[in-house]
Amino acid sequence: MGRDIYAESLDLHERHQGKIGVRGKVPVRTVHDLALTYTPGVAEVCRQIAAAPDLAYRYTLKANTVAIVSDGSAVLGLGDIGGYGAIPVMEGKALLFREFAGIDAFPICFADKDQDLVGQIRNIAPVFGGINLEDIAAPRCFAIEEELQDLGIPVMHDDQHGTGVVVLAALVNACQLIGKEFADLKIVVSGAGAAGYGITRLLTCLGMDRMLCTPVGEIIVCDSRGTLYRGRSDLLSLPHKYILAHETNRWNLDGTLADALVGADVFIGVSAPGIVTTEMVRSMNDDPIVLAMANPVPEIMPGEAAAAGAAIVGTGRSDFPNQVNNVLAFPGIFRGALDAAASRITDEMKLAAAAALAATVDEPRPDHILPDVLDRRVAGAVAAGVQEAAVRCGCARRHAPAQRV
Repeated sequence: MGRDIYAESLDLHERHQGKIGVRGKVPVRTVHDLALTYTPGVAEVCRQIAAAPDLAYRYTLKANTVAIVSDGSAVLGLGDIGGYGAIPVMEGKALLFREFAGIDAFPICFADKDQDLVGQIRNIAPVFGGINLEDIAAPRCFAIEEELQDLGIPVMHDDQHGTGVVVLAALVNACQLIGKEFADLKIVVSGAGAAGYGITRLLTCLGMDRMLCTPVGEIIVCDSRGTLYRGRSDLLSLPHKYILAHETNRWNLDGTLADALVGADVFIGVSAPGIVTTEMVRSMNDDPIVLAMANPVPEIMPGEAAAAGAAIVGTGRSDFPNQVNNVLAFPGIFRGALDAAASRITDEMKLAAAAALAATVDEPRPDHILPDVLDRRVAGAVAAGVQEAAVRCGCARRHAPAQRV
């Protein structure tokens, strides 16, 4: 790839002036068409919805529309590039929503990240059936998502939960292959930002009713200073890390990433390039699983991890096997939530998504623990699992018509 793909991408974006557009569903060719779609006929639709707002799911685009909201503060590996810089990424994500799940999604990129993002999202919510928060820097992203859970529509920060779902699905198939039980696993997560937090919190949900596996034996989370542990002085000012320290690291290990990896079964990296050595992999338990997802350069290169004894290796890159990519999760999660007209996305729905995603791999292999990112079966399978879970946990509006992927 390199410079050629960048030049080709620039040309594509210039030629099409972006990647998505809006087109009508019904024709406007006659005066009667105009009367039905606009005035005077539309007045009755407005009156009906004003009297019963949930009818927006029946009469408007709300039932199949998601807002992709970003303040541009943490875009891909580019960092804080602002609302304008974020547009191409959010537009690309809207294209993936349409392509893989038949969802109409639209980029909402805010210019001023210091404004009240929660209030602004609340004000645009009537149009949308769901809100996908994207590329918002930690720790602000955690508070924004939490404050919007009473909105009455699904709100999900994909950098957290999409990543968590795909990682969990990968672990389900990897453990099946090498014969390890979740209850016996020691998992080390490197990175305590949005992705690390989302992955860890989902892993701590294991063992819930109707879940696909038992709780993990041990999880230790590391940031750039080392392990998160109860009593670490700097965590009082970092609520999300404080929570992780109190929900993980049972033995309260105070040490480095290298210390944490001794005897570990799984390494999950969402941190920085090149920070894991072959010696660190050799110190892990037999047949370790290494998911090194820093982009574009992983924490350890796949060949090095395999040479050091890793039984299964995954990255975030498309040029290596076992790509951990959020496109395997978010289209299906929102498809299922929209089909249920769900009021929120619960932990049970995320766990169901991970179980469904893992099950789409017919015959797991060490180089194939996740489906191909272009596998068209995935979104429908994930959506079905999510929709069923939404009904079970009581957050579905039963009247919502199911959409076809």
